[in-house]
Amino acid sequence: MTLSPSADVAVRIRQQLQIVLDPEIGRSVVDIGLIYAIDVRPDNAVTIDMTTTTRGCPATGFLVDAVRECVLDSGLASSVDVRLTYDPPWTPDMMAD
Repeated sequence: MTLSPSADVAVRIRQQLQIVLDPEIGRSVVDIGLIYAIDVRPDNAVTIDMTTTTRGCPATGFLVDAVRECVLDSGLASSVDVRLTYDPPWTPDMMAD
């Protein structure tokens, strides 16, 4: 199966986000399950829906900035909008094995 160009970019962004580590858990935001969705528009503007392990997490600002900068630095996106959501709430079951 061949991915659409935007789906391919989303997959590559998710791979790139493996380098963004949660400072408290020490695992990537992808492996922890904090990245809910990656939407790539035809102009390569990217919207990422993500969460944190808890509301009011002290690392929220760091994580949002790190995700945005990681994607921008990768050259895969023309712009990045990171949206925080707590729906659904994060649970440890979302972590990769």
